[in-house]
Amino acid sequence: MSSATASLDPQNIVHLPARFIFPGTRAPLDKYKKADTPILIDNGSSTFRFGYATQPSPRTSANAVAKYKERKFGKQLLLFGDDIESESGARGQAKTPWEGDVLLNFDALENALDYAFTQLAVDTPTVDHPVMMTERLASPLHSRALTSELMFELYSVPSLTYTVDSVMSFYHNNLPALSSPFTSDGLVVSFNTASTSVIPMLNGKGIMSQAKRIPWGASQSADYLLKLIQLKYPTFPTRVLPTHTNWMLQNFCEVSPDYTSLLRRLSDPAQMRLSERIVQFPFVLPAADEKSSEEIARAAERRREQGRKLQELAAKARLEKLVQKENELQFLTNLKEQKESETKREWQISLQTAGYDDDADLDQAIKKLETDLKKARKKEVAEGDEVAEEPTYPLVDIPDADLDEEGLKEKRKQKMMKAGFEARLRARREKEKEREEREAEERKEEEEREQDLAGWAGKRRREHEALMAKIKERNRKKAALTDRKSAASQARMKNIASLAADDRVAPKKRRKNGGEDMFGADDADWAIYRKINNAAASSDEEEDLNQLQSVEQKLLTHDPTFHDGHTYASITSQKSALIAAFKPQYEDGDVEGNTRIHLSTERWRVCETWFSPSMAGVDCAGLGEVLQNVLNTFTIPERGRLVQNVFLTGAPSMLPGLIPRLESTLRPILPPETPISIIRADDPSHDAWKGMADFANRDPEGLKKVGVSKAEYEEWGGERIRRWWGGNWNASVVDG
Repeated sequence: MSSATASLDPQNIVHLPARFIFPGTRAPLDKYKKADTPILIDNGSSTFRFGYATQPSPRTSANAVAKYKERKFGKQLLLFGDDIESESGARGQAKTPWEGDVLLNFDALENALDYAFTQLAVDTPTVDHPVMMTERLASPLHSRALTSELMFELYSVPSLTYTVDSVMSFYHNNLPALSSPFTSDGLVVSFNTASTSVIPMLNGKGIMSQAKRIPWGASQSADYLLKLIQLKYPTFPTRVLPTHTNWMLQNFCEVSPDYTSLLRRLSDPAQMRLSERIVQFPFVLPAADEKSSEEIARAAERRREQGRKLQELAAKARLEKLVQKENELQFLTNLKEQKESETKREWQISLQTAGYDDDADLDQAIKKLETDLKKARKKEVAEGDEVAEEPTYPLVDIPDADLDEEGLKEKRKQKMMKAGFEARLRARREKEKEREEREAEERKEEEEREQDLAGWAGKRRREHEALMAKIKERNRKKAALTDRKSAASQARMKNIASLAADDRVAPKKRRKNGGEDMFGADDADWAIYRKINNAAASSDEEEDLNQLQSVEQKLLTHDPTFHDGHTYASITSQKSALIAAFKPQYEDGDVEGNTRIHLSTERWRVCETWFSPSMAGVDCAGLGEVLQNVLNTFTIPERGRLVQNVFLTGAPSMLPGLIPRLESTLRPILPPETPISIIRADDPSHDAWKGMADFANRDPEGLKKVGVSKAEYEEWGGERIRRWWGGNWNASVVDG
């Protein structure tokens, strides 16, 4: 179990439900089913609600249909709504009548209507009840025409009335007196599945010419949350479905009154940990392979023995490499000394024979070998090691001809031991020389600090900033190479393509002509790989970090203005702590921890898209801008009437913090003395259906007047509707 697991608050961990069922009533229909009782259908994008007007609440189901072949008996099944959840194979085949915010799939709509009429016990060949049905704001005429065709041609309903769902929800929450007409004012903000609309209401009538709609709703928010989770957990072991993210949206997401201030507060890792919610997905623990204590002890001993052998092999390989480099350095030094005794032509021949083009190339090779040897000696001999007396090697000077096979083996061993001892002596002398140079430099620096503390501190500060910038730039290049679209990654691919096209031509020709491919014989050949991987770790990276720590220690000791918060470790640890709070890491064997999703900033970021859709890549105005545009089309007194009853409906209106955010959005665009009242629907999910029931029960004659009969449908077509306060009355109409 990792440290992240130990710090979790158990109250923040919520287990993912096994099934997602739409709750709904299944009360008997005998007392509600009467002749000519209107049937009310709220055809939502995600939820299908239906029932008789006299019912207290509708029957509810998911608005989806799936054709599924049952495996056991090989039968073709047609599943609708919640029944799809009972068959895992049917979930991938589910289809909805809606595509976005437009009704297009009329085969699925027909299946939904068949389901509704069957559930309502309509057992006659035709539906002899008037039907009242919701449609979207500014519904396309094509969708309405095909829906009317289904109702009149297939089901032979006596009349069909269309209404806007959000207007009927407003009507239900602002019911007039029994004998009074509907004259309420207000600004209806409807949060639908695939859109959000704003409808001004004056004197009980929707001003549809001034209504606005943005293409962002609950389904887009759930998809956006899914994308954020996929970016945060690219290797999550369990599949995350839109159904899961929709459940997370409803249960954990909130609207922030001030999103910018919230992000500043969450930049503190402790605050981010307190605000997160953890979703635990189902997991299966692997079968434990139980071992006895003796077996565990033997395995540990084997690992220790293997470690010791590897250390011995590594030490031997380092020593051999050190001796090889010293011999090579000695050879190059001797070669350079020959220059004084040779002519210019002889010297050029000697250089070319050794594989070097000119003196500069030779000097560069010697310098590189000296640097490598210096680093290797530092690793070989620890600080403060004492060098023992030189042992004797009697067989080293004896000719090979005077030794037998065992003697030759012992001679090679003694030569290796002698070379290693001499290497350690040279490393010891190098360390002593470095110590003397360092002590002299420290004395000089101390004198400089005593004479001018401010100048010394400024110099160290600049050195500290330069080292931090160098390390940051190196890390930036490394990160850039992981992104295939970055300039560094594309340049690397160009280098690879160039090498594949050019650098391999000569070796191919040599092999074709029977020559030997000598690639790698020259150290310069290996520069190709440094060219390809130009962001690889530098050999000076460790020295940079050590030098940075040394500078920081000096500043902390002598500069009173430099504190722990300025150190590289503090800056990186603060950033690392924030990343760890944003996405806690679990050990590879922690199955439970690795099947968790930590929701932190996503809880507010997803909801902020209603006010800034551009965050999710949607090019449209946010809800605040739309409200301002709608209100600006009215006079100041009319604006005051509208904002005194800002009505929120739709399931997303239940998101916490939405009302305070709308208040802070409306207040700057209104006169200071204007009162603002924002209310939420009593039941945002069902109030549209209940509003239709109120209208049908309170004014049966009015329902008959606003409906389109079958005769009128046959005369005028399915696109026409009557002009009335609850419908899309600015569309093509038949006068009532």
